[in-house]
Amino acid sequence: MDDQLPGLIELIDENNDIVTFEYIISLECDNREYVVLAPADKDADSAEEDEIVILRVEQDENGEDYYAGIEDEKELEEVFSAVTEMYDE
Repeated sequence: MDDQLPGLIELIDENNDIVTFEYIISLECDNREYVVLAPADKDADSAEEDEIVILRVEQDENGEDYYAGIEDEKELEEVFSAVTEMYDE
């Protein structure tokens, strides 16, 4: 994965809409790479100001990186814990 990631990342959601996220950090946890993003279009009235999205970085058959959602609750909790530890330091 590139060391220099852009500040904004556009992804396509389940409705095929483009959603813009702000890149926060990349981290490795249990020998897997993850990326932490925050919604870029934060609504001033939104109650979810501290919302983040954690995605696993995987490679396709051509070796190109792509982001995959984490469906395993235990894996997601472990990565979220690692993220919060980074911010607590």
